[in-house]
Amino acid sequence: MSNPGLAASRATTLTNPSAAVSGPTKRLLSLDVVRGITIAFMIMVNNNGGHGSWHFMNHAVWNGLTPTDLVFPTFVFVVGVSVVFAFEARLAKGMPKSQLAKHTAIRAVVLFVFGMIINGFPFFHLEHFRVYGVLQRIAVCYLVVGLFYLYDKRVSTKVAALVAALVGYWILVRWVPVPGLGVPGRDIPFMDMNRNLVSWIDQHVLPHHLYLYHPDYNTRDPEGLLSNLPAIGTALLGVLTGIWLRTVRAAREKFAGLAMGAVACLLLGYLWALWFPLNKNMWTSSYVLVAAGYSLTLLTLCYWAIEVRGWRSGWTFVWVVFGSNAIGAYVFSELAPSIFWLVQVHEGTRAVTLQEWLMQRFYEAFLPVGWAQFGWSVSIAVFCFIPVWILYRKKIFLKV
Repeated sequence: MSNPGLAASRATTLTNPSAAVSGPTKRLLSLDVVRGITIAFMIMVNNNGGHGSWHFMNHAVWNGLTPTDLVFPTFVFVVGVSVVFAFEARLAKGMPKSQLAKHTAIRAVVLFVFGMIINGFPFFHLEHFRVYGVLQRIAVCYLVVGLFYLYDKRVSTKVAALVAALVGYWILVRWVPVPGLGVPGRDIPFMDMNRNLVSWIDQHVLPHHLYLYHPDYNTRDPEGLLSNLPAIGTALLGVLTGIWLRTVRAAREKFAGLAMGAVACLLLGYLWALWFPLNKNMWTSSYVLVAAGYSLTLLTLCYWAIEVRGWRSGWTFVWVVFGSNAIGAYVFSELAPSIFWLVQVHEGTRAVTLQEWLMQRFYEAFLPVGWAQFGWSVSIAVFCFIPVWILYRKKIFLKV
C-alpha cells in the first residue's frame, strides 16, 4: 500500500530539493573526515621540504594539475557543504536570520584578518605586505555563499549563479582586452603567465602587495581579486552538494548522486579544459569543475565507507581530530613551523636554519632525497596534530 505522506515528500523533493530535507541537522562524520584529510594534506604540501620533493607534492608551475593543486579547492568546496549544515543547525535552534547574517560577516572578517596575520608573520613588512591569501579567499567565499544560502535556499538560483560565475569568468579572461596589451589570443598569448586580465587588475588594485612580487615590475597573485569569482563557484558547488545531502533520501541514493556528480564535473571540466586550460593560479572555470569532481570523489568514497557501510571507528580518528579544528590547525601550521627556519644552528663558523640542520642530520642522512622531503612534510603534519589533538581531548573547538 502506498504512503501518501511519503509520496508527497518525494514529489516535493523532485520539484524543490532544498525544501524536502531530513529532520534535525546532525554532523556528517564523512564530511568531517574529508575536511580532516584535506587540512592534513594542505599542511604537508605547504611544508614539503623544498627542493627535491616529489612532483605531486608541488603545484603545477602554470597550466596543468597535480594532487597539490586539488587541496585548496577541496577546502573551499567543503566550506560550501558546511554552510548548509551549520546554518540549518543554527536556524533549527531558533537563531534569527539577521543574527546569523551578522555572525557570518564577523566570521568572514576574522578569517580575513587571520590570513593577513599569517602573511606578515613574523616581521610584518608593511611596504610590500601581501593582502590576498588562502584564508582571505575562504572568507570571501564563505561570506558570499553564506548570505546567499541564508536568504535564498533554492537550487535553481545556485545553479544559475554557478553558471554565471564560470561562464562569465571565461568571457572576461578570454575576450575582454587587457588594457595596453590587447585581446588574448590575438594580440597577446591566451593564458599568458603575466599578461592577462586577472594579473592586470591585481597589479593596478594592489601594486607591490602581491604574492609573486618583483621590485622592478608587478607580477601576479594566485589568490587575486578577479579569480574570487570562479572560487565562489567552487563554494557554490559545495552548497549544492550540501543541499543534496540534506534531502529526504536513503544513504545509498545520496551516495549514487554524489558519484554521478563527481563524474559529471570531471567530464565537463576536462572537456572545457580543451579551450580554457586547467590552471590553479588563475582558478580557471575548467579547474573549478575538475577540482570539484575530485572533491566529490573523495566525499563519495568517505560517504560510502562511513554513512553506507558504517565503518565509523578507528581509521576516522586522525581525520576527525584534524577536521574538528581545521582552521586552527591551518593557522598553527603556518605560524609555528616558522621556528624551524628562524632558529639558527651554528656548526663551526657556518650558521644554518634549524630546518636545514634537521634535514641534513636526520632525514637526508638516512633517506633518498624524495623520501627525505616527504618524511619532513609528514613530521610537520604530526607536529601540527599535537595541539589539535589536545584541544579535541578537552572538547575545545575553535570557532571564529
